[in-house]
Amino acid sequence: MNTHTEPAPEPIRFDTKIAVLLRADLEPWQRLNVTSFLVSGLGTQLPEVIGESYEDADGVPYLPMFRQPVMVFEATKETLTTAHTRTLSRSLPRAIFTSDLFTTGNDRDNRAAVRSVPTADLDLVGLAVYGPKNAVDKVVKGARMHP
Repeated sequence: MNTHTEPAPEPIRFDTKIAVLLRADLEPWQRLNVTSFLVSGLGTQLPEVIGESYEDADGVPYLPMFRQPVMVFEATKETLTTAHTRTLSRSLPRAIFTSDLFTTGNDRDNRAAVRSVPTADLDLVGLAVYGPKNAVDKVVKGARMHP
């Protein structure tokens, strides 16, 4: 009888972080909507955040997803604005969602709504950021984990 067992694989650790910050005053449906829109942008420009495709035991294929967890935070409007400024100063990849996007119904109008507002005047309700763990931690400082 073979009593030799393979050691458990080492846990996977990431030196990067994906974080989403949501304004604390959003309705539940808005939080879900904003989160899904924000994270959709990351994989389009940062292929390294996407893992491999999935397949179930019957061989049915599924789309790949992020290779690492997405940390979701909530913050006041002021903290979100500060996080946006920190993201820009560190040149981290980011996606934004402004309050104006709740009134548009398509990608063209969304882009026009953002384009019409100067950076300092954006009414941010959400921000997604990706980068080295310590830099992202500094960006989200002052926010709390989403309940």
